[in-house]
Amino acid sequence: MRYSAWQILKEGLTGNKGWKPVWREPEPKAEYDIVIIGGGGHGLSTAYYLAKEFGVTNVAVVEKGWLGSGNIGRNTTIIRSNYLLEGNQPFYEHSLKLWEGLEQDFNYNAMVSQRGILNLIHSDPQRDAFARRANAMRLSGADAELLDREGIAKMCPFLDFDNARFPIQGALWQPRGGTVRHDAVAWGYARGADERGVDILQNCEVTGIDIEGGRAVGVQTSRGSIRAKKIAMCVAGSSSRVAAMAGMRLPIESHVLQAFVSEGLKPVIPGVITFGAGHFYVSQSDKGGLVFGGDIDGYNTYAQRGNLPVVEDVCEGGMAIMPMIGRARLLRMWGGIMDMSMDGSPFITKTDTPGLYFNGGWCYGGFKATPASGFCYAHLLAKDEPHEVATAFRLDRFMRGAPIDEKGQGAQPNLH
Repeated sequence: MRYSAWQILKEGLTGNKGWKPVWREPEPKAEYDIVIIGGGGHGLSTAYYLAKEFGVTNVAVVEKGWLGSGNIGRNTTIIRSNYLLEGNQPFYEHSLKLWEGLEQDFNYNAMVSQRGILNLIHSDPQRDAFARRANAMRLSGADAELLDREGIAKMCPFLDFDNARFPIQGALWQPRGGTVRHDAVAWGYARGADERGVDILQNCEVTGIDIEGGRAVGVQTSRGSIRAKKIAMCVAGSSSRVAAMAGMRLPIESHVLQAFVSEGLKPVIPGVITFGAGHFYVSQSDKGGLVFGGDIDGYNTYAQRGNLPVVEDVCEGGMAIMPMIGRARLLRMWGGIMDMSMDGSPFITKTDTPGLYFNGGWCYGGFKATPASGFCYAHLLAKDEPHEVATAFRLDRFMRGAPIDEKGQGAQPNLH
């Protein structure tokens, strides 16, 4: 069924009895060409692009819970491409371009809202750094502007411009950045993959990876054994645990990242705002709630919940740039498990085990990368060669001395 204004009108006049399930609930087949472990945004987008762009439809997406139960449903919905380094910037710009045509592509309302993103500047050295970043963005075809204090005041007069510790001197502005409804992204990709023949297997936990003659040939699941010509790991914060089933050790740590939503308010935040002197970012949802977050909790965990010290730290960041946020009541909070790499950059790569592929290490950038991650992973799986914007995301880059250290903080995952 193709969604349209006419279809909505027709169903409304006929009692809404013609809507079909968005995707099937199939039983696992004995064998597939490709088994994707992980039914989050990256796994579903990979399946969608495999079917749509490369004609590979004998694919299963294996998810231990329900669609949207992982990080795709536990994030702050921000999209952007304001990266600096050559290994990252073209990739995230490719992703932003895919976001811009996504709803027409998979015929689903993902609520893409390109209201822009402001990265605040609080010092002269930071202005220089953001000018360099803006130049790198423009060289890759992205949009970037440097705003002065007066330009920001027209957009966000409520900010604390004269804060003694963190005066606001300017901002890096990307007008094409913004937000997208995270749940709708998962549902849209799942629907698009399913209608092209992909099997989406919910409540199907992978418990083992079968290796025969040094090659990955299948998976053991809670719903039985499944053979596969290729196995694609795509499980975010659980990457290390799944890779261990194949005897692999990854350069990844798992940390919890908390996010928060306030009570509903009248429109006040024009787009996305980030605090340049700390880790705080905020936008406003279509329901009026302020959606915000900050640093990871800093300790290794697989639990989807955080702790109060980080709540305090995030709220302090918000108060430093917009004191009025202190009057808003916190409605809810949650935690997602982040797969933090040693250089703050991701992996879309083959592994040393033939037939086994890996997608992970997304740190803070997983949601915004969803379309490009799926497209490039599908390209790798279908053609056995990396997409041109993902050539730097190899697993062996640390052995080769070629890390992509976006923030220049080295092997400290808690800081990326």
